Amino acid sequence: MKPMSVKNIRQIVRGQLIQGSDDFMVNDIIHLYQKMGPNKLLFLKQKWQIDWEKIAQSVPCVVVTDEAYDRLKNIEKCTVIKVQDIEKAFWMFVKFYRNQFSIPVVSVTGTSGKTTTKDMIKHILAFDRNVTGTKTSANSRTQHLTYLLSINKNTDAAVFESAVGSPGDVLLASRYFKPTIGIITNIGVTHLDGCKTPEAYLQAKAEMVQAVGQKGTLIINADDENTQKIGLENLQGKVLTFGITHRADFRATNVQYGNNGMEFVLTFREKTYPAFVPGYGQHQVLNALAAFAAVYEMGISIEEVVKRIKSFRNLPAHLECSIGMGKCIIVDDTWNSNPISLKAAFQVLNGISRGRKRIALIGDINALGELSLDLHRQVGEMIAENGVDVLITVGSLAAEMGKQAQKEGLSGEVYSFPDIHGVYLFLEKILDENSILLIKCSAMNHSIINLKTRLKRRKII
Repeated sequence: MKPMSVKNIRQIVRGQLIQGSDDFMVNDIIHLYQKMGPNKLLFLKQKWQIDWEKIAQSVPCVVVTDEAYDRLKNIEKCTVIKVQDIEKAFWMFVKFYRNQFSIPVVSVTGTSGKTTTKDMIKHILAFDRNVTGTKTSANSRTQHLTYLLSINKNTDAAVFESAVGSPGDVLLASRYFKPTIGIITNIGVTHLDGCKTPEAYLQAKAEMVQAVGQKGTLIINADDENTQKIGLENLQGKVLTFGITHRADFRATNVQYGNNGMEFVLTFREKTYPAFVPGYGQHQVLNALAAFAAVYEMGISIEEVVKRIKSFRNLPAHLECSIGMGKCIIVDDTWNSNPISLKAAFQVLNGISRGRKRIALIGDINALGELSLDLHRQVGEMIAENGVDVLITVGSLAAEMGKQAQKEGLSGEVYSFPDIHGVYLFLEKILDENSILLIKCSAMNHSIINLKTRLKRRKII
């Protein structure tokens, strides 16, 4: 954000100067004590645990509060703005700041593919535009204000992820960002610890319809059955669709595995365009189609879009291929794990194995709530459908995948380990240059992540 004076901020939040100077300049605005520092303004919202020492160490600074605290008066060089209601004052400022910028703002949600789709959009736009947005997958609600303030007078477009941990998260993000374009990549099941049921999770993702408002554009996956359950009756803006198996505004046909990526034909408005996207899997094609729709809405021609996407690079641990122990190929998909991304990973494993022995190392899936056991068993069914030569599970829930896969007729061998102990020695016996190993878990599964690091030798360029 550009520096703002206390007077300017005070007028925005309709506050009264209690101490300090109206001329003091603020270069950052926060609502978390951990980010407190000199020349910053703190909205004192967390009243139950005020860190007075942190404030005192951060002078000169500014505090906005709706209560009279004697301890603030004793902190030298601390400017104080008094407001009637701290929550209302905070949202007054957020609304004011966002309304200063008339730029396209994209909000991306979905069970999987959010980060990749967001990064694709940023990559395509960055050729000739100044773009800001979510960094990697740091998309928690505590990041929203920081990302909003990253928009400044030089920004041409912004692209943000809207994650769902609980109902209301997408709408909360929309209060900050006011997206002009909203994307739902897909809707599976995860975060049931916060949303409780798949139906509630679906509705939480569907908040994107309301988030884009009456004049916005909603971009949805025509192939995703859960997305089709979203009611669009009250949406007055534009709807664009993308897909492979169903009719869509942006459709990919003749999808094939190529050299380090996917080749396909893009069909848009009855015209066809040969295209290539780096990264493996049909899900990668769908991510690209969603990105194409968004940047086309922002004025980038289709010819330019398919040209620019060729130089895109995925974040690490997104089906990243390396040479590993025994000269095997390791497919590292340890960024995140949920039923949708697991299915995509197994499809990629089959797509690039080319006769090698297919080995999959899978950990427990987190955040599935009370349905965790059932959903792990459903993943086991998926594994049986896709096939694998050797399935290795780590953890008690992952073991249920293996049991269910065997019940459903998986012909491959299944080995279940309660924890990581013994897995390395086992892999040492079976990995060779004629094998390909998929490693799938969340980034929080440190034992498997550490094992992966030991197994890798070098990245495949």
